[in-house]
Amino acid sequence: MSLTVDEVKKIAFLARLSIQEENIEEYSQDLSSIFGLVEQMNAQKVDDIEPMAHPQDAMQRLRDDVVTEIDQREKLLSNAPLTEDGLFLVPKVLD
Repeated sequence: MSLTVDEVKKIAFLARLSIQEENIEEYSQDLSSIFGLVEQMNAQKVDDIEPMAHPQDAMQRLRDDVVTEIDQREKLLSNAPLTEDGLFLVPKVLD
């Protein structure tokens, strides 16, 4: 599919792009080659191919869910100026 200069101008207008007049021919060739690639892809028979979630279809390696740190709650709360029931108290910001 080959685009004309007028079609490129219309596409640029619809996309709200400002293109310089001397670049329109180059844009026409680039867009035409993109449309050609899309036509090639649409021509392929893919009815018997099952869709994949990921092209490599690999499993994510997960580590064991094991606690690796000790409870330091009291130590961390001891640094706070105000605490209540194991929570940090902060000044009210919004009314």
